[in-house]
Amino acid sequence: MRLLSVVLSGGAGSRLWPASRQAFPKPFMKIGGSTLLQQAIERGQACGTGDLMIVTNKDHQFLTKDVLKQMADPPDTTLLLEPKGRNTGPAIALAALQCAKQFGGDTVMLVLSADHLVPDVEAFVASASQAFRLALQGNVVVFGISPTSPDTGFGYIEVEHASRESQRAKRFVEKPDLQTAQEYLATGRYYWNSGMFCFTADTIISALERHAPEVISSARRALDSSKAADHAIQFDLHAFGLQPDISIDYAVMEQADNVHVVPAKFSWSDVGSWPSVAKAHTPDASGNTMPADSVAIDTTGTHVQIDSHGPKTVAALGVHDLVIVDTPDALLVAHKSHAQDVKRVVDTLKERNHETVHLPAVVHRPWGTYASLKEEDGYKVKRITVKPGEALSLQYHHQRAEHWVVVRGTAMVQVGDTEYKTLPGEYRYIPLKEKHRLTNIGEDELVLVEVQCGAYLGEDDIVRLADTYGRV
Repeated sequence: MRLLSVVLSGGAGSRLWPASRQAFPKPFMKIGGSTLLQQAIERGQACGTGDLMIVTNKDHQFLTKDVLKQMADPPDTTLLLEPKGRNTGPAIALAALQCAKQFGGDTVMLVLSADHLVPDVEAFVASASQAFRLALQGNVVVFGISPTSPDTGFGYIEVEHASRESQRAKRFVEKPDLQTAQEYLATGRYYWNSGMFCFTADTIISALERHAPEVISSARRALDSSKAADHAIQFDLHAFGLQPDISIDYAVMEQADNVHVVPAKFSWSDVGSWPSVAKAHTPDASGNTMPADSVAIDTTGTHVQIDSHGPKTVAALGVHDLVIVDTPDALLVAHKSHAQDVKRVVDTLKERNHETVHLPAVVHRPWGTYASLKEEDGYKVKRITVKPGEALSLQYHHQRAEHWVVVRGTAMVQVGDTEYKTLPGEYRYIPLKEKHRLTNIGEDELVLVEVQCGAYLGEDDIVRLADTYGRV
């Protein structure tokens, strides 16, 4: 039996703003010391899956590769790089077709979400083993979560009767209102739909052909027009965009008669809001979850999360059940009872075309990162890091000059047609409209401080002449 992990790594995670942004979404958030994406990958590995397929946005390719590089034992991985979001139906259809082509149609696919939290991996493996057996019998398997509250944020699965054993699903229902959710909970015959599945590639392809032929046919066309290089598959934007925007639940689960539910024997969270993030941390005696150097006086049930360019002390005085999330460019203060409404904040910022919706305070690029430390009229100060062996594009700017000071590592700085080896404490000046390039020629991370001076300091004032990453 060949097992393949398929990790769906998408979504904006807007309810976790400002830590989660469009360019740095929830799968890349760290909880418990590692990213949610890494935890999903390791969960599959614990189940014995030898290979990995990740479906993610093409803009997150290098973030994903960074996560894999940081793992002690990364699996052989194929990336399916979506040019735009198209929901779980097309994502799973593309993964199944690629799986059948690459490994064979009898391969068992364990489909996981990159933004779930499952602390008890051993219990997950036990449930997955049950799912594998059912999948080999030609079933479509979904992991069901026993509901602990009448939550309106999840879809539900109805079964014939409450049981700890797997059984056929009677029906799938969408996110209910509160009264309906309470009725579901009272019957004991409903599970939360976890969004985790198991089936062979042939089984799900057949189910799609029967119940959603337009999904599988458009996925075939998208895959036929794709290009593969360096273990990554890039899709043509037009062909990809012709796929229906539909969930796998609508496409298959609500219609198929061979869907089985495996009751989860593990604790689970979709980490869909800040209170759920707080629950993943160990509270103090007052129910607070906050950094050790924070100060809490007459404060209970409050979650504090800090992401700062430098040391920062947070003091909470006389507050209760709050969420306080501080990043270098945005601050969220919310009552836990309004945590689901954080999306409304994001929607408001989108209407204002606010940059904090899209870019995080530390912006990740294929070569490293940059962070704006200070900006006023006429100048901007940045901290730039470059990975060993990587280089920024050869470029110039129409409206700004730049001053570079290396503070750690060894740089090769090209200014015009001349290259200068630059060590910590040394300085280089890049005049307006002069071509330049920065390369890390050392074995350690390169760190420098950049001061931009000019009338316009926007990120779009870049003219690329050559680029390792194909961005010219």
